[in-house]
Amino acid sequence: QVQVVESGGGLVQPGGALRLSCEASGFTLDTYAMAWFRQAPGKEREGVSSISASGASTEYADLAKGRFTISRVNAKNTVYLQMNRLKPEDTAVYYCAVSLGLGLVLDQSYFGFWGQGTQVTVSS
Repeated sequence: QVQVVESGGGLVQPGGALRLSCEASGFTLDTYAMAWFRQAPGKEREGVSSISASGASTEYADLAKGRFTISRVNAKNTVYLQMNRLKPEDTAVYYCAVSLGLGLVLDQSYFGFWGQGTQVTVSS
């Protein structure tokens, strides 16, 4: 059964950092591009970052550029999202998803096998 499980969320103060993890099971991660999306209360889900199967190519939404870094360790079947200089507007549920083979464009219709998400709350 294909499954991804996110972890690493929590409560952090503005300016703080968190590292999210996405662990895959039921398939070998190293042949799939992956992505992180997020959904804030009352808002639509939006793309954050994506990474190619090898890790050589990445894409970032403007909201993530300069603050977030996506990476992967295929040997651990895990993708990470390092988030620095967090802002209250980064508060959201963060989801990991598997590419459906349509590249790294941060369009949620290009990704599937969504995880349950991990809550990130940025607040003082």
